[in-house]
Amino acid sequence: MRRKKVPEKENHERWLVSYADFITLLFAFFVVLFASSQTDKGRAQQVSESVKKALEENQVATALAGILGGTVDRKGIGNAQMRGPGGAQKLSQQTFPSVVELQASERFLARELKNEIEAGKVVVQMTPRGLVVSLQEAAFFSPGDDRLAPESFEILEKIAEAIRKLPNPIRLEGHTDSLPIHNARFRSNWELSASRSIAMMEFLRDEFGIASQRMAIAGYADTAPVADNSTPEGRARNRRVDIVILNRTGMISEPFALEHRLGRQARSAGTNDRPALR
Repeated sequence: MRRKKVPEKENHERWLVSYADFITLLFAFFVVLFASSQTDKGRAQQVSESVKKALEENQVATALAGILGGTVDRKGIGNAQMRGPGGAQKLSQQTFPSVVELQASERFLARELKNEIEAGKVVVQMTPRGLVVSLQEAAFFSPGDDRLAPESFEILEKIAEAIRKLPNPIRLEGHTDSLPIHNARFRSNWELSASRSIAMMEFLRDEFGIASQRMAIAGYADTAPVADNSTPEGRARNRRVDIVILNRTGMISEPFALEHRLGRQARSAGTNDRPALR
């Protein structure tokens, strides 16, 4: 006797397959939007590549879990662009691998300038944009003047020695306190801060042979304090010239022509490779 064919039950949950694929694509879409909104282009590229790889391997959540921590702002938190003078807190090697390349120079300067650092004449610190050497006014300039004090030459020689060993571009940034200045030479703190940066650039060029094409100057007046201007101690800390040895991250805000000149200098020196910025 022929058995009756049992009809197959219709699968009413097949829509879940299409729904899951849709949710996966929607998740990837919002991740890409998130990455595109960030100022850290390296992180955006990393997210994009991870999404592509994860979609191919069907492992979206696993692949993206470790890279959605956000970019780092000038205080080491949040999603802000790293910008402006003075730098920020030290960050991990994983977050900014380019900073690691300058740590040898940081250790060299910390050792060579040990006495000056302890005396409060110099501050050496690593920041996201590079190595910052802050020269306090009292040890390098007379009040309201842009001429370097002769007793500071020995300190600058040690700093120049570290700079000569690196191909990185240099930013010289002048800062003042908030007290207004108006004398025969300078009409404002803007002029004073810029003039001190220029004086530092000319000294490093003329006395130690550092190419002027590697250096850029900036004057910030009292707009980037590192201490409270309401106290004499704070104002003394704010009166400074920062020598910033830029890394790759610090180069982001610099004109393209600067990096192009560095590469052209390297080729004219007999090498076909552009100097690798540390």
